[in-house]
Amino acid sequence: MTTAREIMTEGAECIGADESVLEAAKKMKQLGVGALPICGTDNRLKGMLTDRDIVVKVLGADKDPSSVTAGELAQGEAVTIGADDDAGEILRTMIDHKVRRLPVIDGHDLVGMVAQADVARGLPDPQVGDLLEALSTD
Repeated sequence: MTTAREIMTEGAECIGADESVLEAAKKMKQLGVGALPICGTDNRLKGMLTDRDIVVKVLGADKDPSSVTAGELAQGEAVTIGADDDAGEILRTMIDHKVRRLPVIDGHDLVGMVAQADVARGLPDPQVGDLLEALSTD
Protein backbone atom coordinates (compact mmCIF):
# COMPACT_ATOMS: atom_id res chain seq x y z
CA MET A 1 0.00 0.00 0.00
CA THR A 2 1.20 3.50 -0.82
CA THR A 3 2.32 5.60 2.16
CA ALA A 4 2.32 9.33 2.79
CA ARG A 5 6.12 9.32 2.60
CA GLU A 6 5.95 7.95 -0.96
CA ILE A 7 3.59 10.59 -2.37
CA MET A 8 4.36 13.65 -0.21
CA THR A 9 6.23 16.72 -1.36
CA GLU A 10 9.38 16.92 0.74
CA GLY A 11 10.92 20.01 2.25
CA ALA A 12 7.82 21.65 3.71
CA GLU A 13 8.57 24.83 5.61
CA CYS A 14 6.72 26.31 8.56
CA ILE A 15 5.78 29.85 9.33
CA GLY A 16 6.37 30.73 12.96
CA ALA A 17 3.28 31.38 15.07
CA ASP A 18 4.79 34.76 16.04
CA GLU A 19 5.58 35.80 12.45
CA SER A 20 3.28 38.21 10.66
CA VAL A 21 0.79 37.21 8.01
CA LEU A 22 2.67 39.56 5.67
CA GLU A 23 5.83 37.47 6.18
CA ALA A 24 3.77 34.34 5.58
CA ALA A 25 2.46 35.74 2.28
CA LYS A 26 6.01 36.58 1.19
CA LYS A 27 7.17 33.09 2.10
CA MET A 28 4.26 31.55 0.17
CA LYS A 29 5.22 33.60 -2.89
CA GLN A 30 8.89 32.63 -2.58
CA LEU A 31 8.08 28.92 -2.21
CA GLY A 32 5.25 28.92 -4.75
CA VAL A 33 2.75 27.41 -2.30
CA GLY A 34 -0.75 28.29 -1.15
CA ALA A 35 -0.45 27.07 2.43
CA LEU A 36 2.08 26.86 5.22
CA PRO A 37 2.07 24.86 8.43
CA ILE A 38 2.18 27.12 11.50
CA CYS A 39 4.86 26.08 14.01
CA GLY A 40 5.14 27.26 17.59
CA THR A 41 8.31 28.07 19.46
CA ASP A 42 8.24 24.47 20.70
CA ASN A 43 8.60 23.41 17.02
CA ARG A 44 5.20 21.68 17.15
CA LEU A 45 2.51 22.25 14.56
CA LYS A 46 -0.20 24.69 15.62
CA GLY A 47 -2.28 24.69 12.46
CA MET A 48 -2.26 25.62 8.80
CA LEU A 49 -2.33 29.04 7.16
CA THR A 50 -3.71 29.29 3.64
CA ASP A 51 -3.68 32.07 1.11
CA ARG A 52 -7.47 32.08 1.45
CA ASP A 53 -7.15 32.66 5.22
CA ILE A 54 -5.01 35.72 4.50
CA VAL A 55 -7.47 37.13 1.98
CA VAL A 56 -10.69 36.44 3.89
CA LYS A 57 -9.67 36.75 7.55
CA VAL A 58 -7.11 39.53 7.24
CA LEU A 59 -7.51 41.59 4.08
CA GLY A 60 -11.27 41.07 3.84
CA ALA A 61 -11.63 42.12 7.47
CA ASP A 62 -9.58 45.29 6.91
CA LYS A 63 -6.80 44.07 9.19
CA ASP A 64 -3.15 44.97 8.71
CA PRO A 65 -1.24 41.85 7.53
CA SER A 66 1.95 43.18 9.12
CA SER A 67 0.32 43.28 12.56
CA VAL A 68 -1.62 39.98 12.50
CA THR A 69 0.43 36.91 13.42
CA ALA A 70 0.11 33.52 11.80
CA GLY A 71 -0.64 32.05 15.21
CA GLU A 72 -3.73 34.24 15.54
CA LEU A 73 -5.20 32.37 12.56
CA ALA A 74 -4.33 28.86 13.80
CA GLN A 75 -7.55 27.11 14.70
CA GLY A 76 -7.60 24.13 17.05
CA GLU A 77 -5.29 21.17 16.72
CA ALA A 78 -3.36 20.73 13.49
CA VAL A 79 -4.62 17.90 11.28
CA THR A 80 -1.61 15.82 10.26
CA ILE A 81 -0.72 12.45 8.80
CA GLY A 82 2.11 10.16 9.80
CA ALA A 83 4.84 9.57 7.23
CA ASP A 84 4.21 5.83 7.25
CA ASP A 85 0.40 6.03 7.23
CA ASP A 86 -1.15 4.35 4.21
CA ALA A 87 -3.24 5.80 1.40
CA GLY A 88 -6.49 4.78 3.07
CA GLU A 89 -5.60 6.81 6.15
CA ILE A 90 -4.62 9.80 3.99
CA LEU A 91 -7.98 9.70 2.22
CA ARG A 92 -9.97 9.22 5.44
CA THR A 93 -8.17 12.10 7.14
CA MET A 94 -8.63 14.48 4.21
CA ILE A 95 -12.30 13.55 3.83
CA ASP A 96 -13.15 13.53 7.56
CA HIS A 97 -11.51 16.92 8.15
CA LYS A 98 -12.38 18.40 4.72
CA VAL A 99 -8.76 19.45 4.07
CA ARG A 100 -6.88 19.59 0.80
CA ARG A 101 -3.39 19.60 2.35
CA LEU A 102 -1.91 17.56 5.17
CA PRO A 103 1.40 18.16 6.93
CA VAL A 104 3.32 14.89 7.11
CA ILE A 105 5.09 14.22 10.37
CA ASP A 106 7.63 11.64 11.44
CA GLY A 107 7.46 11.60 15.22
CA HIS A 108 7.08 15.33 15.90
CA ASP A 109 9.15 16.48 12.90
CA LEU A 110 7.56 17.98 9.81
CA VAL A 111 8.94 16.04 6.83
CA GLY A 112 6.62 17.04 4.00
CA MET A 113 3.13 17.84 2.78
CA VAL A 114 0.53 15.73 1.02
CA ALA A 115 -1.72 17.88 -1.15
CA GLN A 116 -4.72 16.94 -3.21
CA ALA A 117 -2.46 16.99 -6.29
CA ASP A 118 -0.06 14.49 -4.68
CA VAL A 119 -3.00 12.18 -4.04
CA ALA A 120 -4.14 12.58 -7.65
CA ARG A 121 -0.69 11.63 -8.93
CA GLY A 122 -0.04 8.81 -6.48
CA LEU A 123 -3.28 6.89 -6.05
CA PRO A 124 -5.65 4.98 -8.35
CA ASP A 125 -8.36 6.98 -10.12
CA PRO A 126 -11.37 5.65 -8.13
CA GLN A 127 -9.80 6.74 -4.82
CA VAL A 128 -8.95 10.15 -6.26
CA GLY A 129 -12.51 10.54 -7.52
CA ASP A 130 -13.89 9.71 -4.07
CA LEU A 131 -11.63 12.34 -2.47
CA LEU A 132 -12.52 15.04 -5.00
CA GLU A 133 -16.23 14.35 -4.60
CA ALA A 134 -16.02 14.48 -0.81
CA LEU A 135 -14.04 17.73 -0.76
CA SER A 136 -16.28 19.39 -3.35
CA THR A 137 -19.46 19.04 -1.31
CA ASP A 138 -20.48 20.71 1.95
